Amino acid sequence: MNIVILGMGAVGQHLADLLSNEQHSLTLIESSERLTDELEERLDAQLVCGNGSSVLTLAEANAAEADLFLGLSGDDNANLVAASLAKALGAKRTIVRLHAKLQRDSWLFDLRKHFQIDHLFSTQRLAAIELAKHVRNPERLLVEEIARGNIELQQVRISEHRPVVGQSLKNLGLPTGVRVGSIRRQGQLLIPTAEDVLEADDQITLFGAPRELSGLLPRFQSNIVPESEISVVIFGGGEYGFALAQMLEGHRYRVRILEKNPALCRQLSENLQRTVVINGDATSVQQLKEERVGDADFFIAATEDDEDNVMTCLQAKSLGTRYCLTLIHRSDYADVISRNSQIHAAVSPREATNRELLRYITPERTNTVLKLGDDAEVLESVVPPSGALAGSKVSAVPWPEGSVLVALLHGSEARVPGAEDQLAAGDTLYAVVSVKAKRQFVQLFT
Repeated sequence: MNIVILGMGAVGQHLADLLSNEQHSLTLIESSERLTDELEERLDAQLVCGNGSSVLTLAEANAAEADLFLGLSGDDNANLVAASLAKALGAKRTIVRLHAKLQRDSWLFDLRKHFQIDHLFSTQRLAAIELAKHVRNPERLLVEEIARGNIELQQVRISEHRPVVGQSLKNLGLPTGVRVGSIRRQGQLLIPTAEDVLEADDQITLFGAPRELSGLLPRFQSNIVPESEISVVIFGGGEYGFALAQMLEGHRYRVRILEKNPALCRQLSENLQRTVVINGDATSVQQLKEERVGDADFFIAATEDDEDNVMTCLQAKSLGTRYCLTLIHRSDYADVISRNSQIHAAVSPREATNRELLRYITPERTNTVLKLGDDAEVLESVVPPSGALAGSKVSAVPWPEGSVLVALLHGSEARVPGAEDQLAAGDTLYAVVSVKAKRQFVQLFT
């Protein structure tokens, strides 16, 4: 692929390091002459020093021929303008990184549509999503989110003597917004139909809205208790902590934020409806004791300081907190810290961003979102403006055997599709597809 990246900060450099050894034509745009010279010696890529929102710079970087243009600089305006210009020049696909606040305001104004950009994301929100997965499902086999975070997939193993054992999928009485996307039985993967019957020890993949799934899990696993209130303490009220609190507050989560900046505390109190904001310093053991952090189900360190994050997690664990999660901005430390038995999980914003971007590194209209072992994938596909799909009902499409639709994204609305849903050009479909069915499935979108 011909890939152009604007911005060689931490995110851009990390992605460029991964891609420079692959079989891609890579062009990097950076405004700093010193950094450009340094990267030219280290990376197998073409370097262009200049202003990325300048048409001349984009022309020099050959953005018009780009299969993928990535705006990853720290300047939101430069990213938006550069990606919009690149699209107008002829770039096939454009992706832009934005600050979390600007992305949050997208309900007021559709920046993606206005600038003709294919995908917008924020590093802070992606990291918060990763943390939220662990909070919602600390003991699950696998938890992921698709369709811009509106649909969640969870893998669970069916316990013996559950009422679902021996039941066919059509008789389970699942909500219309929930679907079983795959069954793994004795090492073999099955893409199920409504007639398939569940057995004890089956590993199933469920798709649906997060709140719907959490209430269903006790039907499948005996070690999952019905919903009860969960106490969450977040250290740090910056963008990571704020985004995480927004995702969790309400429902069954009782969220508190510990933040030592009084002005930031006031902003948080104004913008969070059901979160308790405490002006305090979580690096103080006495403060943790006063706030009874040891009684919390989760302590999540979400500041910009890795050392403070790790040390406060260890302190919280020593006081009795059940699960401790931390952000680690040095991604090479994340795996080591995750192996520490005192910390349940360490999330790297940089790694979360790379996982998000790498699934777009393909010339096809279909991207691999997730691999379910070696024999199936969750695919993300865009309905083309021409062809048999646009205007057809789901039930009228000859989906290949070994594939099942699990999510439909129409504009900003996401749902598990039904037989009567009508597809429109530009809709994004998500499906579990076996390796054998992949070629035939992809051909529907080409």
